Amino acid sequence: MYSIVLVDDHAIVREGFKRLIEMEPDLEVVAECRSADDAVEAVSLRRPDLVALDLSLPDGSGLPLIEHLRSVADATRIVVLSMHDGEPYVSEALRRGASGYVTKGVAPEELVAGLRAVMQGECFLSSDLRQRRAERPSEALDPINRLTTREREVFLLLAVGRAPKQVAAELGIGQKTVYIHRASLMGKLNAGSELDLYRMASERGMLPGREGKV
Repeated sequence: MYSIVLVDDHAIVREGFKRLIEMEPDLEVVAECRSADDAVEAVSLRRPDLVALDLSLPDGSGLPLIEHLRSVADATRIVVLSMHDGEPYVSEALRRGASGYVTKGVAPEELVAGLRAVMQGECFLSSDLRQRRAERPSEALDPINRLTTREREVFLLLAVGRAPKQVAAELGIGQKTVYIHRASLMGKLNAGSELDLYRMASERGMLPGREGKV
């Protein structure tokens, strides 16, 4: 029997998913959560095989929650169930540790197939997302994913308003090196200013305490 925690702030949606999932003889919903705090508590207590996670929660974006839940129970797999089908959301969810992304518009049997695929160790995208990536493969590559680890660190610090001198001090590197990384990442992201960096990070829920409602 596979145990599943449902995280969605709409009771009707949770009930629908629960009924669908529990029609399967080997799937069991062990907890239903409406917020990020509830999800952390349930996962800590239950250690489920899988979390089915909505991205829009009353206490913040579900994107940072993915990493938090993985740190709480690293063996628990996470599938995002969302109305949002934009490639930046998909790429960021997978980068943060989700094993699957299913849009809420797909057929019920596809949702169940996705849950099973993830629990068997696969990475699953719903058919509408796979089709879009096949038709427009360039959109599957969020430009932020092209950044190196150091460039990503510099990007996030610049995005929250740190001056290059402060970035250098926080990362323990030279200020000249910061400018080199800044020039490289600005080019990769086609950004013209730190304001552009802030917008990109904010849209993806990457800013501490400023996660976008996605």
